Formats: sequence, C-alpha cells, structure tokens
Amino acid sequence: MVVIINEKASIANHFLFELRHKDIQKDRAKFRHNLKKLGQVMGYEVSKSLKYVVQSVETPLALTKVNLLSEQPVLVTILRASIPFFDGFLDYFDQSDVAFIGEYRQEGSSEIAVKLDYVAAPEIKNRPLIIIDPMLATGKSLIKAYNQLTVNGLPSSVHFVSAVAAPEGINYIADHLSIDYTIWTASLDEKLNEHSFIVPGLGDAGDLSFGEKL
Repeated sequence: MVVIINEKASIANHFLFELRHKDIQKDRAKFRHNLKKLGQVMGYEVSKSLKYVVQSVETPLALTKVNLLSEQPVLVTILRASIPFFDGFLDYFDQSDVAFIGEYRQEGSSEIAVKLDYVAAPEIKNRPLIIIDPMLATGKSLIKAYNQLTVNGLPSSVHFVSAVAAPEGINYIADHLSIDYTIWTASLDEKLNEHSFIVPGLGDAGDLSFGEKL
C-alpha cells in the first residue's frame, strides 16, 4: 500500500513547499527545520495505522480510558540525509528504540549501486518497523537496509517513509519485497532523471541539511 500525504490538503504541503523552493532551501537551518516538521506530521499519520490498547488513567476528577500504543515501533534512520526528518518522528515516538544505517551511493558506474557499511540496531523481531529516508529514489537503499535489519527476525509490520518518492523506487520495492508493507510519502513525484535523482524533487537532502560532500 502507498499513502500519499499531499493528495489531500494539509499543513504538510507548507513544509514541502519550502523544502522544494530553490531560494528558501538555501537557509540550511530552515531546511532542517522544515524537514523535521514534515517528519512530525508524517509520524502522526503513520501512528494512526499502529496497534493500540485501552488503558485507564485517573484524572483529578474521575477515572477514564485512553488508547495507547500497544508497543513502541523501532525507528530506522539512514545516515546522513535522514537525521532531521527522523528527528520529527522521534519527537512523537520518544520512547522508541532506534536503528542507525550508514549507506551511500557508489558513483561512477552506469547503474546506481548502494554501499552499506554501518548498522547499529536493536531487536526488531515481531515489532513495528519504520524505516525513514527523505528521498525514495531508486528504492535500493531501503531494500538493502530492510534485508540487513531482518537477518535475525521479521518485524510485525513494515513502514517506509519518505518526503518525496519516485515511481521507479516504489516499483523497485514492490519487485523485491514479498511481504505486506506500507509506503508513506508526502509527495509522489514524476520520475527519476538520468542521474537517478527525483524530478521535480528538492535536491540533495543531505547536502542541503549539512553541506556538500567532498
């Protein structure tokens, strides 16, 4: 299943507008702030699909009931571009365990390859898994991250979350993953260009957040 947030009017569109705007995004601090705010909105949207249990709480006036998460999800951030986006999720799921994945594109070949060289992850078996990466371009980094994380057990549910996504990446995930999962994206964009960058996209989220790489 694919959930596209900007198919309906919401405040998320304001954050996405400023993330895309070629002049506003030059303000690095504002770019990170907008990415975090969009992460908060999308964290709230994802939270609606998780499982809850009824708990009692005593107010100063009476006993009442409220639905609380039955289990905190495991949040996965893919370094480095995901950090501000992930921060928005962590604001809402502030008791969650967190996995860190170090991945990057290997340039210089006609076909995009992804190198994974760092993983620090908790137990994910039978737990909700939310993999957070602002750019769902080719989909290769998400599949590689998922495969590495599930070596020792499968989660109870899987959510891939992006700010913008390309149809090619969504199709790649569908072709390489045979389990039930949900893709959440603020926008489903038009395509990948010849360099496998999302069009219209917003540029390189890592560089815009933290500066250009050597």
